[in-house]
Amino acid sequence: MSQRIDVGVLGATGMVGQQFIARLANHPWFQVSWLAASERSEGKGYAEAAPWRLATPMPEFCRGMKVDGCVPGRGPRIVFSALDAKAADEIEHVFAEAGHIVLSNARSHRMDPLVPLLIPEVNAAHLALLARQRSEKGWKGGVVTNPNCATVVLAMALAPLRQFGLRRVQVTTMQAVSGAGYPGVPSLDILGNLIPYIGGGEEEKIETETRKILGDDDSRGPHQVVVSAQVNRVPVIDGHTMTISAELEIRPSVDDVVHAMKAFRGKPQELRLPTAPVPALNVMSEINRPQPRLDADLGAGMTVSIGRVRACPVLTHKLVALGHNTIRGAAGASVLNAELMKAEGLL
Repeated sequence: MSQRIDVGVLGATGMVGQQFIARLANHPWFQVSWLAASERSEGKGYAEAAPWRLATPMPEFCRGMKVDGCVPGRGPRIVFSALDAKAADEIEHVFAEAGHIVLSNARSHRMDPLVPLLIPEVNAAHLALLARQRSEKGWKGGVVTNPNCATVVLAMALAPLRQFGLRRVQVTTMQAVSGAGYPGVPSLDILGNLIPYIGGGEEEKIETETRKILGDDDSRGPHQVVVSAQVNRVPVIDGHTMTISAELEIRPSVDDVVHAMKAFRGKPQELRLPTAPVPALNVMSEINRPQPRLDADLGAGMTVSIGRVRACPVLTHKLVALGHNTIRGAAGASVLNAELMKAEGLL
């Protein structure tokens, strides 16, 4: 077996940090050798610093690891960032300046025109931005980001439709409570209820990030599609579901749209990356699927499921999409980005 690459995790004690550790525990290419978090956790053993919130057991390798501070130069060259946006604003670029490759889940750098906002199946060519990023920012390392947890589901669903002339999209999301982190939304607010608002600019992120991801020319030009998003928090633990209506310029048949989605594949599938879902999109024929409780964990949480593709009397087509928000929409997305970068010789 070839030697695995040492990686670190910034923000290792939070929910997304724990998902990073779970995803990397038995990874064939990467091994976690460094864990970092806030001053509150610095110096503690990981098991003491991070009450484990996942359904799978805490991996043995990390239990006794000492949590370090988020200080550039202490950890390995490759670091996954589960930092919140405030912390990421302050230190991710400092890590990049110091020579680290930062694979970030934070929103801080997503819309920077020199930073790839990457979904490997959709816009692998945007990694070409890294050379310009280093040249223009003077960074010895770099920053590569993954999208918002709802954006990744929408962009995956829309990517096969670009060939039909994607013009306008209306999306309404039903987002799981795990998207709010821990402890998240108070139980008295969410049980038996729906909250038609999510803070942090959620709707704007979906509308703008989707256009950057679907754009070509190494992301210098956003896609022309106009996206209107409405977001809701629902009493579901994991899995963001969304209803999507799209206007397609050449008005393909429903069968043509279904065929395009079933045939959709990207670099992760071509290169057989370790965590790539196969197929890239799981197009379901049952009239009552996908459902978060039944389908969010497909493909070890990396599969985006599609259902109920049909004609729309207002735009041209409508469908339902679902993806696991803390895996495909967070840690799993960053790990897949790193796998593509390794396969492309960028790590």
